[in-house]
Amino acid sequence: MKRKQQHKNKMSKATVALVGCDTYAEQRVYQAVEAGIKLLGGFTRFVKPGERIVLKPNVLFGSNPDKCVSTHPAVLKAVGRLLQQAEVDVYYGDSSGFGKCETNMRRAGLKAAANELGIKLADFDKGRAVTHQEALLNKRFVIANGALDCDGLISLPKLKTHGLTRITGAVKNQLGCIPGIRKSQYHVKMPSPYDFATMLVDLTTLLRPRLYIMDGIIAMEGNGPRSGWPKHLDILLFSEDPVALDATACKIIGLDPEFVPTSAPGEKARLGTYHDENIELVGEDIASFIDQDFAVVRRPPVAVRGGRWRILARNWVCPQPTIDTGVCTNCGTCVSHCPATPKAVDWHTGDETIPPTFKYDRCIRCYCCQEFCPEGAVTIRDTFIGKVLFH
Repeated sequence: MKRKQQHKNKMSKATVALVGCDTYAEQRVYQAVEAGIKLLGGFTRFVKPGERIVLKPNVLFGSNPDKCVSTHPAVLKAVGRLLQQAEVDVYYGDSSGFGKCETNMRRAGLKAAANELGIKLADFDKGRAVTHQEALLNKRFVIANGALDCDGLISLPKLKTHGLTRITGAVKNQLGCIPGIRKSQYHVKMPSPYDFATMLVDLTTLLRPRLYIMDGIIAMEGNGPRSGWPKHLDILLFSEDPVALDATACKIIGLDPEFVPTSAPGEKARLGTYHDENIELVGEDIASFIDQDFAVVRRPPVAVRGGRWRILARNWVCPQPTIDTGVCTNCGTCVSHCPATPKAVDWHTGDETIPPTFKYDRCIRCYCCQEFCPEGAVTIRDTFIGKVLFH
């Protein structure tokens, strides 16, 4: 009996494949993706001929591939080629927080890559409501038609830092399956980073992508997910388990996966595991990719809950978004993306010729302003008390 239990535990381990790749040259990326898929048993484990499979890259907001905001077109193209060889009907799509799917895909270079293969764009601009009775927290979602109408998803996250969830990786990538500005509603509904992370887990258990392929060839450190700095990690990561994949990415950048708020609910929901002893790494040695100097916040997010003192405590303790007036161009992107009512960041004086300002008693600390600022003018800074308590 004991021997059988040990065998069962061994078989239940999550597998994460690591493949080195130091360039976005198309043939090199294709070979690396092919190698990673083979390490997991080949695409026949994940798809069947004739199926309609949607590739879900991380686009955020259409930006030049050199800025490393989005999954690189070479990765999308490599996965698409291999799926076509497996006789799959391939589509692609993602819903950004701003603008049409097709426009952002074109800006990110993904549309051109898809067009070269004849991969069709799925509908990620409109959606419909679905229920998720097994959810830990959020039992109703509006999901993009393209994600609902397919036979399966393959998620293509980008390894980047994130102010709210520490990293944007495999679990968080499914947020782009919620159309348009509907995503901001979840920040208002769930201002706690832990509730928001649990919602992301619920979304992923609802959609259940068949495979996750993370682009870490050039990652983003610092003020991510849009305004950070490109950082060579020279790696692609592959897994069926998004929690294990994110935990492995954390290991590479020297971040404790306990500090990523999707880890614990992801394990609770049986989406995956983040503990080293339950993850089997295959392919190349992870030690050759570890970067302890990677700029990321190495502490857990702060959550302030309930009671009459909640707003006051949040203002004292939780990190605050701040605008660098020397960089700000007064474009108003932060204002348009602030989900709070009334808005926390706005031209409160009515003068739109100067940078917007914050009213922190309204701020729910979703950091959407920082995430979408096109100039990188919004950063997240600790409060004085926060520094004393958490450093």
